[in-house]
Amino acid sequence: MTLPALDGRTLVLDGGLSNRLQDQGCDVDDPLWTARVLLREPDELLRAHRAYARAGAQVLTTASYQASFEGFARHGVGRAAAARLLGDSVRLARAAGAPWVAASVGPYGAVLADGSEYRGRYGLSTAELVRFHRPRIEALAAAGPDVLALETVPDAVEAAAMLTAARGCGVPVWLSYTVAGGRTRAGQPLDEAFAVAAGNEQVVAVGVNCCAPDEVPAAIARAVAVTGRPAVAYPGSGETWDAARGRWHGRAVGPAASAAAWRAAGARLIGGCCRVGPAAVAELAEVLGPAASR
Repeated sequence: MTLPALDGRTLVLDGGLSNRLQDQGCDVDDPLWTARVLLREPDELLRAHRAYARAGAQVLTTASYQASFEGFARHGVGRAAAARLLGDSVRLARAAGAPWVAASVGPYGAVLADGSEYRGRYGLSTAELVRFHRPRIEALAAAGPDVLALETVPDAVEAAAMLTAARGCGVPVWLSYTVAGGRTRAGQPLDEAFAVAAGNEQVVAVGVNCCAPDEVPAAIARAVAVTGRPAVAYPGSGETWDAARGRWHGRAVGPAASAAAWRAAGARLIGGCCRVGPAAVAELAEVLGPAASR
């Protein structure tokens, strides 16, 4: 295990990669999402990672969340080239200069690009999900990230499949659900969901991401209680997307506002997700500074 998340330190994660790329003028309106920039504009991706590193992020997350061999194939990219691109996502994050790199492994629903990562229950068997995730994980692990971020997972069934797919890859993992109303997006109780990681020595942290900030405290308390592992927490800004009007509304709340409470509840990896940018990460780094330097 290469992340020092079990020795009492708290590490600052980065924020939303897509919003930073959009702020730089990149187009992520594509089924590949941020991996479109990996494919077309890798220099812009490196620029975005560096913005978070300068802000104080100690862990940078790769642009592989929505990447897949199938998705790259639809863009005319062969399997060998797709594997190189997945590896490049790790290498670009590494080049940005932060101490640690988390290789993002998004759920099957993210690759569908239809919002089903917020529903789960795709009608696939566990074996089918393992077969989908394993090649992506192998390609990412081969590039040498410090941890695999099994993230925005909506369903305990898929979480179990992802952990199976990661078995033996030689890289530690964190498991992070997206939740609503105190349950997974597929409706499972959190104790049941976190239990799939209990006793798995490959898992270094368990928690939540891409959720409302007010979901975090109860969720990470259950994650720690059920698994005995440190928690990971990186919610969105708290704003809500209004699809009819094509805009975000509500008040943005950066993770710095609650980081001390999350740390007290057992979170050792803290950052932001959608709509959380470098400025919010800089505030978070300032709040966590003394703990992050221990």
